[in-house]
Amino acid sequence: MNRIDQIFANHAQQGTKALMPYLTMGDPDIQTSARLIHAAQDAGASICELGFPFSDPVADGPTIQASMTWALEHGIKSKAILEMVAEHRSKLDIGLVAMVSYSIVHKIGDEGFQKDAIDSGIDGFIIPDLAYEESTKVRELIAKHGGILSFLIAPTTPEARAIEIAKASSGFIYLLARAGITGEQSDLPPDLAPRVARMREISELPITVGFGVSTDNHVRQVVSVADAAIVGSAIVRRITEARGLGSDAVVQSTQAFMSDLARGLTRAPEGCQTS
Repeated sequence: MNRIDQIFANHAQQGTKALMPYLTMGDPDIQTSARLIHAAQDAGASICELGFPFSDPVADGPTIQASMTWALEHGIKSKAILEMVAEHRSKLDIGLVAMVSYSIVHKIGDEGFQKDAIDSGIDGFIIPDLAYEESTKVRELIAKHGGILSFLIAPTTPEARAIEIAKASSGFIYLLARAGITGEQSDLPPDLAPRVARMREISELPITVGFGVSTDNHVRQVVSVADAAIVGSAIVRRITEARGLGSDAVVQSTQAFMSDLARGLTRAPEGCQTS
């Protein structure tokens, strides 16, 4: 069983929910990125999204765009990311999902990239600029090597299309809390609970929710209806703010924030209607 499938199966059996932080690889440097993955695990995260920097990221807001620009300007390469994952995989129980542009995958080679990534210890992929209609070959290659591939479903996605996207996904459904780009928000949309409920009627896969999830209370709201909360921009902002203070400060600040987020996995939610 793929590690992502096993993680969600364990949560379902135990009646618990998952935290999925996002980290831009190479920000502030690849060695600190490795430390941050360990910090995410120590903070209580179950799965970590590893962002592969790209010059024209799809769906990412200014915080993550700036983080990717920093990493690219400081010379990060996909090869270095996979080498780091391979070095640390045996020391980690956390699931690792690559958030990567199809431009990167295609440039390296569909099968070559996916095989190398999975061999290094990557468990799955989110390829936001790959339409599910054009994904058959990629899905087959990822499945061949034992990985999973999740597609994004937005609030504006027509239901018929959402059904097809859900069928094409494996591992989990990535449901966008709101339309648009990533970024911190003060509140989550009131229609989140019914959208998650409808998605459960469509698919048996675990439901994860991201885009705008940025506080421990947001995490509480999300996991009161879904299986996992994805937090990106709020974490990346902590990294950016501590960057000039050195690697130790980045790790300490970010781990403390992720620990705060993880507390939202077990507390009663505020402000989210479940029916």
